Amino acid sequence: MAKTEINMTKGSLWKQIFLFSLPLMLSNVLQVLFNMSDIAVVGRFAGPEALGAVGSTTTLVSLFTGFLIGMGCGVNVLVARYFGARKGKDLEETVHTAAIVCLAAGVLVLLLGVLFADVLLDILHTKPELIRGAALYLRVYFIGMPALALYNFGNAVFSAIGDTRKPLCFLTAAGILNVLLNLFFVIVCDLNVAGVALASVISQYLSAFLIIGALIRSREEIYGLKIAALHLSGHKLKSILSLSVPAAFQYAIFQIANLFIQAGVNSFDAVVVEGNSAAANADGLVYDVMAAFYTACSSFMGQNYGARKKERMLKSYFVSLAYSFGFGALLGLLLVVFGRSFLALFTADAAVADAGMYRLTIMGFSYAVSAFMDASIAASRGLGKSLVPTVIVVMGSCVFRVIWVYTVFAYFGTISSLYLLYVFSWSITAVAEIIYLVHCYRRQMGMM
Repeated sequence: MAKTEINMTKGSLWKQIFLFSLPLMLSNVLQVLFNMSDIAVVGRFAGPEALGAVGSTTTLVSLFTGFLIGMGCGVNVLVARYFGARKGKDLEETVHTAAIVCLAAGVLVLLLGVLFADVLLDILHTKPELIRGAALYLRVYFIGMPALALYNFGNAVFSAIGDTRKPLCFLTAAGILNVLLNLFFVIVCDLNVAGVALASVISQYLSAFLIIGALIRSREEIYGLKIAALHLSGHKLKSILSLSVPAAFQYAIFQIANLFIQAGVNSFDAVVVEGNSAAANADGLVYDVMAAFYTACSSFMGQNYGARKKERMLKSYFVSLAYSFGFGALLGLLLVVFGRSFLALFTADAAVADAGMYRLTIMGFSYAVSAFMDASIAASRGLGKSLVPTVIVVMGSCVFRVIWVYTVFAYFGTISSLYLLYVFSWSITAVAEIIYLVHCYRRQMGMM
């Protein structure tokens, strides 16, 4: 085993899960910073209208990128399982089939984003003065979707074998380039929203090139990528899709529900919309720090499931849950205390900062609750169960949110009644996901 890999089937889980998650956590934060730096640069150097235009796309960008991240989740589970069981042929077929599937998904997302940008922005009731800039940003940004799909594929493979350092190094290089290009295109070239989108595209292709190159250089390993071996294995395609598609739609459906929330936000004045856009950057930051432990949960449970180590499987879930809850609570508290300093990265307007701080205060005390839901979903996925957790999420967090918007929010009409739906939907969904996980775990242990 290479020294950059972590052996998930033996040793202290508290130490291993933290060491595994730390590089992944930093990688996730850097990926969030791609879009965050876009908003920061346009907010500081291109004005409030440009900030509102880019901020108005946040939910749509999260919808489509979340779909691609979900595709990677399914790949991660299968690679971890076969790697833990040392099934070389199954692992090789999975990696090469997944590469094709993820690239195809990226191309599909590119076409959907470019062709339907205006329609989607209209559905969101985007302000007329913002829609032109928002549509331009989306069409340029989505050119990078195939690259993002390939990066998430490579990240899933390396994470599954216990190597989270390589993706961190590659994304660090791409992130630095992204920030530099943002400043160059906006300040020097005066390209406004198109410039920050173009910077993200170039950075995404760099990260994809680096991670795919690393997999090709690892072709002597059982998880390595060989160009000549790229083909679709029917059996592995079915396994990948059965895990990846529900996970992908879980991420996407969350964002579809958030479209209704964004439409609710857009019913307020421009100050509230811009404040929400600035504060919403904290969501991706906190979620993706916590998500590192969900990936750890799926990977550790998958490898130990493949290695038939029952005693480590359930403990992997509890350790991952404890870490994700703790980091969610800590980051939420820091945002409540230092929220204005955070918002100053995106706006110098005092009224916009006040509106953003209102959102940060409510969300700061809510983030940690989502750990119970997402860690349970990750654990079920590690056991090879993806469809039912997705259905639960659709009902508990998505359908519930839409109902909330048209009932509770419609009745009170306040921005606080809109923001509070997050913690209520997370709580309801968490209860159902935990009940399903207990049932699923007992059944899988009986079969094992």
